[in-house]
Amino acid sequence: MEILSIIEFLAQKPLYYKEIDHERVQSAYRMLQPHISRPGTIHVVGTNGKGSTGRMIAHLAFFGADSRKQGTGTSVGHYTSPHILTFNERIWLNGEDASDEVLELAHQRLFAILGKKMSEALTYFEYTTLLAFVVFEKCDLMVLEAGLGGEFDASNVCDKELSVITPIGIDHQAFLGNSIEEIAATKIRSIQKSVLLAPQPYEEVVEVAERIVSEAGASLVLARSMDDIYPAEFGKNILKLKNIAKQKGWPKYLADNAVVAIQALDILQLPYNVDTLSSLELFGRFYPLAKNIRIDVGHNPLAAGVVAEAMEPDTVLVYNALDDKDYEKVLTILKPKVKRVEIIRIDSQRATTLENIEKALNRVDISYRHFEHTIDQKEHYLVFGSFYTVEAFLKSYDDGE
Repeated sequence: MEILSIIEFLAQKPLYYKEIDHERVQSAYRMLQPHISRPGTIHVVGTNGKGSTGRMIAHLAFFGADSRKQGTGTSVGHYTSPHILTFNERIWLNGEDASDEVLELAHQRLFAILGKKMSEALTYFEYTTLLAFVVFEKCDLMVLEAGLGGEFDASNVCDKELSVITPIGIDHQAFLGNSIEEIAATKIRSIQKSVLLAPQPYEEVVEVAERIVSEAGASLVLARSMDDIYPAEFGKNILKLKNIAKQKGWPKYLADNAVVAIQALDILQLPYNVDTLSSLELFGRFYPLAKNIRIDVGHNPLAAGVVAEAMEPDTVLVYNALDDKDYEKVLTILKPKVKRVEIIRIDSQRATTLENIEKALNRVDISYRHFEHTIDQKEHYLVFGSFYTVEAFLKSYDDGE
């Protein structure tokens, strides 16, 4: 039987579903499990900071203790989503995005194991999660980023040595619950043995975590932030981190995520050298695309809050949003730093209408116009609103403008 290529096969699957059969991916994993080995696994769950925290963990572990030579540490795979420009971005293997050849071989093998019926029944995210398991089976460490939730997420089908819970906020209420307690519980119920809880904007999240961890008989470590006071040895790493963050222009939230990442490696007793973060590029995370342009894939109020702290005053906001996001609240949070908004069109069935964005901007009282694909070198720009917003901007961006 001829099997479609990975790109052709995934193109037939819808990206979003109103209802998902959570048992199906469990069944598929049971079919796959006897055919692959599972590396030591870190599961990264939360609302914000999952991608950057996971990549920092993977990057540090891959380099290991020797800052001069990559690959002297652990063989590492990092699964993240969604992607900005190419699907390969979702499956990072030992320092770089997986090649087309690696992905194609893994797809052909996975499809053959699961069979046509199961492979076609799985959602886009379910299939690509299992695909990552095949790609990473010879790794020492696998860093898995949860998609929408935690407890019922496709990434939660396998055992894990550590759960890292990044900041949790209000998002995806239709799937996860309307209160911070409900959302936190849905995410944190994915834990097993050991839990590292990042500093949280809502105290209720800590209370929920403590209850669920106690019920599960697991261990809980409350992560420190960049501002805490540390013992001498760990304090040296924090000083290094502060210098790296300053050199790379990281906002505070990325520096805090780096602190969480090194604590995760400490819990698993994996060697690392903080200096290796100097070579890490976090594309899409308050990333300096040009001297006057930052791009950030954040899209919810929690992300807006931490980004607003780092924004230059009088920034031009290139913006659009998905329909299920609280874009009016996002705009309210960003308003003190925004000179004007330039609305960019995005290609997504989930995008809200331009009319809705305009109404929200009028209510918040921010001046706006439509993005015309030109950049004034005298102004500061932030591209923000979702992976789709950043993707749309990048496709039109010309650094010669």
